[in-house]
Amino acid sequence: MSRSRDGSTDWEPILEELRERRSASKAMGGTDRVARLMTQRGKIDARRRIDLLFDPGSFVEIGPLAGGAEVPADALVAGMGRIHGRPALAGAEDFTVLGGSIGNAAMAKRYRICELAEQERVPLVFMLDGAGHRLTETESPGRVPNDLLSLADLGGQVPLVCLVLGASAGHGALTAPLSDLTIITEPSAMFTAGPPLVKAGTGEDVTKEELGGPQVCVDQAGVAHNVVANDEEAIAMARRYLEYLPSHAGGRQQRRDAPDTGPRLLDGMLGHISPNPRRVYAMRPVLDMLVDDGSLFEVQPRYGASLITALGFIGGRAVAIVANDPSVRSGSVDSAAGIKAAEFIENVGAFGLPFVFLADNPGVMAGTAAERSGILKWAGKMYKAQRRLKSPKIHVTLRKAFGFGTSIMAQNPFDKQTLCYAFPTVTLGAMPADSGGKAAKLGGEERARLVREQAAGAWKMAARLGFDDILDPRELRNAVLNGLSLLENRLS
Repeated sequence: MSRSRDGSTDWEPILEELRERRSASKAMGGTDRVARLMTQRGKIDARRRIDLLFDPGSFVEIGPLAGGAEVPADALVAGMGRIHGRPALAGAEDFTVLGGSIGNAAMAKRYRICELAEQERVPLVFMLDGAGHRLTETESPGRVPNDLLSLADLGGQVPLVCLVLGASAGHGALTAPLSDLTIITEPSAMFTAGPPLVKAGTGEDVTKEELGGPQVCVDQAGVAHNVVANDEEAIAMARRYLEYLPSHAGGRQQRRDAPDTGPRLLDGMLGHISPNPRRVYAMRPVLDMLVDDGSLFEVQPRYGASLITALGFIGGRAVAIVANDPSVRSGSVDSAAGIKAAEFIENVGAFGLPFVFLADNPGVMAGTAAERSGILKWAGKMYKAQRRLKSPKIHVTLRKAFGFGTSIMAQNPFDKQTLCYAFPTVTLGAMPADSGGKAAKLGGEERARLVREQAAGAWKMAARLGFDDILDPRELRNAVLNGLSLLENRLS
């Protein structure tokens, strides 16, 4: 072989080896395994998932040669890119390589992208589809860090999103409770240990769906927030969620230019919310009317359903919403709702979004089942979360709020609200006058008097500046816009 004067031919075998190693890494578990993943399991491969998450052409891989030639990328495709034009990091477990298990090199890679997320203050997305720690790697890595340390430290610093896109067990599954938003697909499952280990350890025969399918994770345990049909929908939801949040705590708040950002009266409110307290209405149509058109994003809709936690844009500004839903148990707050709200307030509040609280509840849930589920504890934690909220708060009582149900929804005076409003037909008090009067064994005339006084609660509170104003329900959006305008100097 002739040698060029500058010695460039010396590079040819070295660069050829680099090309071969890169190509082997990108081949993942091989053509057959990738094809089976798509045809038999109805999923897409890790590299396609990464491509869908990031803006086209923006992905740059980190650690592609980890794991060596034997274990491509060590079963974790990771790197950086852009989501809606902003930098972000992500890691995707590769099920086609040793079942997506976590080896020592993959652990180092997981820690590396967590480290970079903290250092460069950018969002981080993990896509889970693996079996946890790799059993065949018996040699201990010794005193080295792991990603769970960084994930715990990252909480409240940058947005963390976890997608469960297959069966996720052990160490990998622990990513979910450390994330701000966890999305699971219908065919997926998540658990501390899979069915074979459960059988060996407890003797219990159970399927992966019974152990940690969406019905368990989303509806019962609340360990996952939202469920979607497939990989594509999960990735699209992750991208959408990040649209509402700054890249990091203290970062610039998100704004959106759209046709529907100006003031407008909500004419549909009068037909939807009756002044008759016995007529039930659903809260979601109210939220759809309130926010800029098409911008409502509900978080954890199937858990603690008597209370809605959501993101939206109002006047082009990203906001967080906590609202009682009177169509579910009259809007009373049970333990699941308290858990959901406390987590949402803490997670989203860390990023400075203004909060809108819409109250319509008869208080926190009562009864033996509620007490045994820890209602006092979880309602107390919800109250503490909203009281400690550093970002601005706007409160509106729509129709009723009794007892601790007012406090947990940020209605108390001196609770740091930017503005505090009510509709004219609200009823307020320690408890509903009629049922409370019966419990106290009051006479009919006395109960009737208390009912009349509660019905006049809005006027009495406004007379003592308990509310900043009483709203025509059609003015709800404009009143919130006024509040957002007032608090503008507090938002970066």
